[in-house]
Amino acid sequence: MITIEEIPAEQAGQFWSIQFQYLVDDGIIAGDEERAYFSGSEYRGHIEALMRREPNRLHMIYFVQDGVRIGACQYCTFKSEDGKCFLLDFWVFPEHRGGGTGRACFAALAAYTRADGAAYYALNYAKEDSRRFWLSNGFVDDGVDEYGSPLMVKR
Repeated sequence: MITIEEIPAEQAGQFWSIQFQYLVDDGIIAGDEERAYFSGSEYRGHIEALMRREPNRLHMIYFVQDGVRIGACQYCTFKSEDGKCFLLDFWVFPEHRGGGTGRACFAALAAYTRADGAAYYALNYAKEDSRRFWLSNGFVDDGVDEYGSPLMVKR
């Protein structure tokens, strides 16, 4: 069984190093400008401020199985609006990938967030592998955002 471990804003430091390595290793960020932005205080300070915002607080979580952290996610449920749960980051650590682990993590996240007011899910993706994963979890294409990044939704 996969459980959710919330990360308080005060303990975000460890998450940042794990997230940055994921973004680099999975090819989400490549250039020096992107590296500087995602490792910089402007981005991290903004995210940590969103983690303290009410309502519509941003959550950082770990996926935990048998006491071991196997993945992580950042999401925000817009309770003051229509209940959209927007996934900013979602990944299973490489050594735990395969065998349906990602689907199990999303199922755990969906149960956790629905109990806290999520009505549906939305996300951007950067890679075709990610798109295929989300399609297999019931998401559908939903246009592009204001920056031209593709969107997906699961109602």
